[in-house]
Amino acid sequence: MPGPVLIAPDKFKGSLTAPEVAAAVATGLRRARPEVEVRSAPVADGGDGTVQAAVAGGYVPIPVRVAGPVGEPVDTEIAVFDDTAVVELASASGLALLDPDELAPLAASSEGTGEAILAALDAGARTVVLGVGGSACTDGGAGMLTVLGARVLDAAEHPLPPGGGPLSRVASVDLSGLDPRLAETEVILASDVDNPLLGERGAAHVYGPQKGADPDQVRFLDDALANWSRAVLAAGGRDVAEQPGAGAAGGVGYGALAVLGARMRPGVDVVLELIDFDRQLAGAGLVIIGEGSIDEQTLHGKGPAGVAARARAAGVPVVAIAGRSELSPERLREAGIEAVYTLTDIEPDPQRCIREAATLLPELAERIAVEHLKS
Repeated sequence: MPGPVLIAPDKFKGSLTAPEVAAAVATGLRRARPEVEVRSAPVADGGDGTVQAAVAGGYVPIPVRVAGPVGEPVDTEIAVFDDTAVVELASASGLALLDPDELAPLAASSEGTGEAILAALDAGARTVVLGVGGSACTDGGAGMLTVLGARVLDAAEHPLPPGGGPLSRVASVDLSGLDPRLAETEVILASDVDNPLLGERGAAHVYGPQKGADPDQVRFLDDALANWSRAVLAAGGRDVAEQPGAGAAGGVGYGALAVLGARMRPGVDVVLELIDFDRQLAGAGLVIIGEGSIDEQTLHGKGPAGVAARARAAGVPVVAIAGRSELSPERLREAGIEAVYTLTDIEPDPQRCIREAATLLPELAERIAVEHLKS
């Protein structure tokens, strides 16, 4: 009998969460081969779904109400195990929390992320994993740091309002009021983004347009972030504006690196450690990875690529399941993926694939069972 099957997908964006994908695939495998042991290890890369992956791996969810990207209350959660907490920016300050007509490129803030970090400290965390990605803001982490006790002041020493736009008026930053618990807390910045804070590859130029910024606003925000970084440096922050990852999440990466002393690590590696992936991989006969679209971006720091690399190193074969795939068989093999099974193989209508993924995925899983789980 073949060894256990480890199902380790990322989310199918706009359709199913990673745990939902794993459950649907498990249903199909058990339908076809009820005697095979099935293990589930949903993954993420530091963006949305990171807390869900931690919870699926045994972390305890703690509900938190925070200020959303434009100040509206948002119900989210952090995940805690012993003295480690996982905080996900996307669920507190994320672009997905806003409707397209609500985008606020100059005013959106990371305050809610700061509130989630405070909740983690209140829960006793001494290690905070900060998963960044999918942010609505370009505020350099100023909102997050303000909630944590920093003061961001204009020339008259008045506190500035939230958002990236007001950073053009920063005259000084006072870090003396930061929560003292932060000095005893390790912050791990989980991200697959290697952009610096400023310039053509920086937070404003690369990610500002998707947050609603027009070309003039992009330039304005880049200048505002430069002003912000000068003020942070003058206040005793670290000189990290050019460091890879400083541009993550509209510069929240910069705020974490410069002021919180964060250590940046690839998001998928952090998540795989959180869920004790290597233990679950031990003895497996097959690993099934997946996400909504398998493409070149998948192979650059995304969850499925990280899982495939771990499995290949352990000598365990890997197949992928996806909504669609844009990679050639040769490119897949180079990444350690033997084959990819897509919803578009069985349903040509992409919209139906998105709507009905939960009922279509078991059918694909049955195909995998027939073709890869030989008795």
